[in-house]
Amino acid sequence: MKKYKLITLVITLMIFLAGCGYKSGYEPENLLPYEDQLEAVQKAVDSFRVDSGGLLPIKTRDMETDQFIKYPIDFSKIIPSKLGKAPANSFEAGGIYQYVIMDVEENPTVKLVDLRIADTLRDINYRKGINGFGPIAETIIEGVYKLDFKKMGYDGELSVQSPYSDTQLPIVATGDGEVYVDYSIELNRLLQETEEQIEPGDDIRFLLTDNFAIVPAYSLPYTVNEQNEPVFMLNK
Repeated sequence: MKKYKLITLVITLMIFLAGCGYKSGYEPENLLPYEDQLEAVQKAVDSFRVDSGGLLPIKTRDMETDQFIKYPIDFSKIIPSKLGKAPANSFEAGGIYQYVIMDVEENPTVKLVDLRIADTLRDINYRKGINGFGPIAETIIEGVYKLDFKKMGYDGELSVQSPYSDTQLPIVATGDGEVYVDYSIELNRLLQETEEQIEPGDDIRFLLTDNFAIVPAYSLPYTVNEQNEPVFMLNK
């Protein structure tokens, strides 16, 4: 009898939560880079900057940190004075985006980092050998390599979902054992569409940061070759 009552109670609770619109933190609305959320955070950052005499509400990071994740927003500095609560899609609220600031000197702009990519790279780093280097399958160019994922315990070649399209993006490694996402596919697509004049030596990742809310985090620098195709720029 007690068991029957317990089951009934559980079912009733589940129905109640569903009816109340219970959110798990991984609901679709917590995964999308809503424009209104970006605008709200941008206004809060701008207001904080004015009131603080030019300071930004950011967390401290090492100067060598990847430029795209170097300035994460510290929501504790703008909530509740400038913003009611953290956006639903932010890491702080159970979402999958880290809110960051780009162009901190000239034009501080709120952007997003897709943390699902970070999770994948973290798992790869965990599976690398004790010397910090993964097994190499082939050389892409001198200094950039394709990993042998099967030797690392994966079922096959690993990739990540592009934050810009339905494309799967490859994972590459450099000679120092670091792993990165290869954004060449997305950059090549934008190169075909842009009317901007781009010269070899220019870092073309701005094509992604200028056109999308999400930054190409965990990437190597890219430029163009004489055929206007994206290529790695390792000396940048």
